[in-house]
Amino acid sequence: MLIRDDLSYGTTPKVRDTCLGLHVQRAARAVGRHFDEFLRPVELTNQQFSLLMALNQPVPPPMGRVAELLAMDRTTLTAALKPLERRRLVKVTVDETDKRSRRLILTATGRKLLAEALPLWKRAQGQVERLIQGMSPDEFRAVLRALS
Repeated sequence: MLIRDDLSYGTTPKVRDTCLGLHVQRAARAVGRHFDEFLRPVELTNQQFSLLMALNQPVPPPMGRVAELLAMDRTTLTAALKPLERRRLVKVTVDETDKRSRRLILTATGRKLLAEALPLWKRAQGQVERLIQGMSPDEFRAVLRALS
């Protein structure tokens, strides 16, 4: 069988410059670092802030729903919860109606920290939104949701 070698070096810059996967990954990392920097004074990462915010609900949500919202598998979510549990920001409990399920509770300490973090997040969010050009932030979010 003859194998054609169409993988010339000229292909590399073309893929590098046009690959949506690469550009979305790079943008996600850069935006994540931006939010991490703003949230540093309250000792939270962007991921932790998003997780705590996902728990800010009238009824503690089940783990599966939070994992889905954050586009994480349950194992990754469990690992992300550990440091928040150690800091007593989150409590994991057995669901009273389904003993196989877990509910995630934002503690009073977690709620207080989240309230402190919110103004920092708003500043970071404003800076990122000002960088979006050619469409409104809502249109950009719609494109990102379509990709996810």
